Amino acid sequence: MNRGGPHAAGRPYAASRHSTELAQAYRECKRIAAEHGRTYFLATRLLSAERRPAVHALYAFARMVDDIVDHAETDVAQRYPGVVREHELPEHGPAGELDLIEKQLRVTLELGVPDQDRHPRSMILLAVADTIHRYDVGAQHFWTFLDSMRMDVPGTAHFRDRYATMTDLHEYMTGSAAAIGLQVLPVLGTVCPIAEAEPPAAALGEAFQLTNFLRDVAEDLDRGRVYLPADELAAFGVDHDLLVHCRNTQRTDPRVRRALAHLIAINRDIYRNAEPGIDLLEPRVRPAIRTAAVLYANILDRIEAADYAVFSHRAVVPRHHRLRVAAWNFAAAARRGA
Repeated sequence: MNRGGPHAAGRPYAASRHSTELAQAYRECKRIAAEHGRTYFLATRLLSAERRPAVHALYAFARMVDDIVDHAETDVAQRYPGVVREHELPEHGPAGELDLIEKQLRVTLELGVPDQDRHPRSMILLAVADTIHRYDVGAQHFWTFLDSMRMDVPGTAHFRDRYATMTDLHEYMTGSAAAIGLQVLPVLGTVCPIAEAEPPAAALGEAFQLTNFLRDVAEDLDRGRVYLPADELAAFGVDHDLLVHCRNTQRTDPRVRRALAHLIAINRDIYRNAEPGIDLLEPRVRPAIRTAAVLYANILDRIEAADYAVFSHRAVVPRHHRLRVAAWNFAAAARRGA
């Protein structure tokens, strides 16, 4: 019965042959997590030292892929100088780059051999491959994630820049968000068969993702994308042109305000459905995941407090509040003996 957690027997993947490279790889992933994922990184500080590197590796992998998709217009060689050799540069832009990452990860999983050039991408892939083997993470969750990311790349067969219904958006989030929750779950460990904890873990990933979409409406519009369901917006008289108008004027139309309030309510329902799953995790990791859930949900509070001014500034949870929530959850767990 697989309840997650590191393998009890056997040597860590690739560590015996490449301990120096592996340590360097995990350090690079930690740097990326600390630099780009403030809320996420703070929550990982509540994990045991043994588990943190794996979570940093999973974050770094997702971040690397997101950067490819979010900055598809930038030349690959410019964004990753020296990361791939000249003959390895993808021939078909971001789509080719995603294909190359999948190919490189599959090879690293099979052979356990790091890229001797020790460039950032190679280090991320090495750390992720080690995490997959060490914690028995299903590799299919990475392929699902990459397939979803291809939906963000113009010119691919499945590209979408708008979503007609919540069902359509859910299909995207299954790969872009739920798969992340399923990647992390074996690292965290559970007190039940891992299959029982998978639905709430996937739901929490989707809750985080929808919060991102609500917070980043303006940024996504600037990239020509809308990740809010058109039918949910239309119910309040909102269409794409109105969203663009709000972005251009940096003012939130009352119709958009009501639509955002509705979608925030949906988002909170997803958090509520995911919350019981935290108690299925190993006790020691619960404070970290509860902290992440509370802090991400607090972004919704910040959007409301700013009167839904998502077109003029980005909602951010203040650092002092993040620290207070983390301390409270840690203390509460200590009182319960977790």
